[in-house]
Amino acid sequence: MCPSREVLQHLTSRWGVLVLVALLLGGTHRFSELRRKIDGVSEKMLAQTLQTLEADGFVRRTAHPVVPPHVEYSLTRMGEEAARQVAELVDWIEGNLPRILTGRETTEA
Repeated sequence: MCPSREVLQHLTSRWGVLVLVALLLGGTHRFSELRRKIDGVSEKMLAQTLQTLEADGFVRRTAHPVVPPHVEYSLTRMGEEAARQVAELVDWIEGNLPRILTGRETTEA
């Protein structure tokens, strides 16, 4: 149970990656805006992912004292650093997707 493995899992989970990249590219978002940006994520999974990333210090949750409640999410400085690294990996995957898919076909044959 190495702590770094747990953090790596949080950052590289299916929804963790998408939350980090959405906040990196789009800045501060409300919950509903993030949910629209991240196609396919359930409300429950987005809430859990945001809570986990906030607990790890990557996401900042700002609740404004108004009615109805207004909550915004943004990246912390450490979250921006991590998100840039994750975004680089996403860019590399997208740039090498033809090679990756060819490798899959070769392996499956």
